[in-house]
Amino acid sequence: MKKRFGWFLAIIVALIMTVVPLGQTQHAQAADNSLEQIQKKGVLVMGTSPDYPPYEFQATVNGKSKIVGMDVQIGKQVAKDLGVKLKIKSMSFDSLLVALQTGKVDMIISGMNPTPSRRKNVDFTHVYYQGGYDIVINKTDKGKYKNKNSFKNGTLGAQTGTTQYNAVKNQTTAKDKGMTSQSDLILALQSHKVDGVAMEKPSAEAYVANNKSLVAIPSDFNMSSSATSSAIAFRKGSTSLVNKVNKTVDRIKKQNLVKKQYLPAAGKYLKTNTVNTSMGHYWKAFATGIEYTLIITVCSVFFGFIIGILLALARMAKGNPLKTAIRWLATAYVEFIRGTPMMVQVMFVYFGLGLFVNLPALTSGIIAISLNSGAYVAEYIRGGINSVDVGQTEAARSLGMSNGETMRYVVLPQALKNIWPSLGNEFITLIKDSSIVSIIGVTELIYQSNIVRSDTYRGVAPIVVIMVLYFILTFTASRILNYFERRMQHD
Repeated sequence: MKKRFGWFLAIIVALIMTVVPLGQTQHAQAADNSLEQIQKKGVLVMGTSPDYPPYEFQATVNGKSKIVGMDVQIGKQVAKDLGVKLKIKSMSFDSLLVALQTGKVDMIISGMNPTPSRRKNVDFTHVYYQGGYDIVINKTDKGKYKNKNSFKNGTLGAQTGTTQYNAVKNQTTAKDKGMTSQSDLILALQSHKVDGVAMEKPSAEAYVANNKSLVAIPSDFNMSSSATSSAIAFRKGSTSLVNKVNKTVDRIKKQNLVKKQYLPAAGKYLKTNTVNTSMGHYWKAFATGIEYTLIITVCSVFFGFIIGILLALARMAKGNPLKTAIRWLATAYVEFIRGTPMMVQVMFVYFGLGLFVNLPALTSGIIAISLNSGAYVAEYIRGGINSVDVGQTEAARSLGMSNGETMRYVVLPQALKNIWPSLGNEFITLIKDSSIVSIIGVTELIYQSNIVRSDTYRGVAPIVVIMVLYFILTFTASRILNYFERRMQHD
C-alpha cells in the first residue's frame, strides 16, 4: 500500500517538474514572430513591482490609485511605438521572471538589472538608465554607519531577487535580511528589525525625501555596470521584438528623456502623494480589498465544500478495482495538497497551469484555494460520516432506501451537524488565508494595504487598519456560524 502510494506521488512530482520546461520550449518555438504576435494582439502586458519609487510606485491620481513612475512612462512610449495598448500587471519582484517565462506578461520594466545570470533566461534591450546603490538608515544612526563596511555586527536588508540583495550577501559581513517588498523593508528599518536597507539611488532618494526620519549613505558596493543599470526584459528568443524596442530605448537615451521628463514627472507624484496620508482618505482602497477578500472566501468555501464531499466519498469507496483506483487517487490528492504550502499551490496554478490556459489572477487564486480547502474539508466530512452510527445506515436500508439515498438523506445531514464547528473554522481560516493571493497581484486586503503603504510612506498605520478589518470580518462570520450551529442543535 505504501509502495503504491509512494510511486503515485513520484509520478505527480515528475509531471509538475516538466511543466515549466515544456512551457519555456513552447514559448521559444514561437519567439521568432514575437513582434508580430504583440502587434496582432494589440496589447502589451508590462510586469512590474510598484514599490520602487521613482521607477514604479502607487499614487493617488484624481481619487484613484494607479501605478506611476519613470518605468511606466517608458512602457507607455514602447507601447506607442509598437502601435498597441499598454496593460500593467503588478506582482512581487521575485515573481516577475517566472511571469515572463510563463507568458503572464510580455515584458518586464521594473528597474531590472541585465546581469549575466538573468541573460541566460531572458533577453534584454539596451540599457535605458544607469544608476547606483545607496543604503537607507534611520537618521538617528547617521553617526554610526558610513557605508557597507560599517554594518559588521548589524543587519542589512534588501529586496529578494535583486542585485543589491546579492551584494549584501556577498560583499558584507552583516546579517542579510531579504523581503519581497521595499515598503516592508522600510517598515523593518523603522521598527529596528534591520539597521539599513540597500536600494538603488533614485529609490533611496525618494524614500528619504518623503520621510524625514531616514537618511541615505553611500553603499560602496563593488558592482559591474550591468548590475547598476536597468533594461527591459523579454522572453528568450524574442529577437524581432527586442530589436524594435531597442529603437525606442535608443531614442529615449539620445534625448535624455529619463532625466529631463520621466524622473521629474515621477517626483511630482511623490510630492503630491504626501498631501493627505490619513487612513480615512484611502477607504475606497480598503473597501476594494474587503470586496475581493469576500469574493475569494465565499467562492472557495462553496467549491471547496463540493470538492471535499466528492473526495470524502471517493476515499471511502470500496469494492471493484475501479473503486479502489478512485480511492487511491483521492487519497494521493488529499495527502499531496495537505503536504505542500498553499502559496506554492497558488503560484503553480497561476504560473504553471497558465502555460496552457491563460487564467486571470483572481480566478487562479480561487481555484488554488478551493483545491486546498477541498482536501481539508474532505477529511472533516469523512470523519463526520464515520461518526454517524452504523445503525442509521442499516435502518435506512431496511426501509428500502438505496445507498445513494441513504447517504444523501440520512448520513450526510447528521455528519454535517457533527462537523459544523470544523467547517466554520475552515471558513474563518480561509478569510485570512485569502491574503496569500496578493503574491500574484489579486487586489485583496493585503495587496491594498501595500498600495496604501507605498502611497503614504506610512508603514504601521495600514497594517493596523487591515488587522481591525480582518477581525471584523472573522468575528462577524463566527457569530453567524454560531447562530446556525445553535439552530442545528435545537433541530
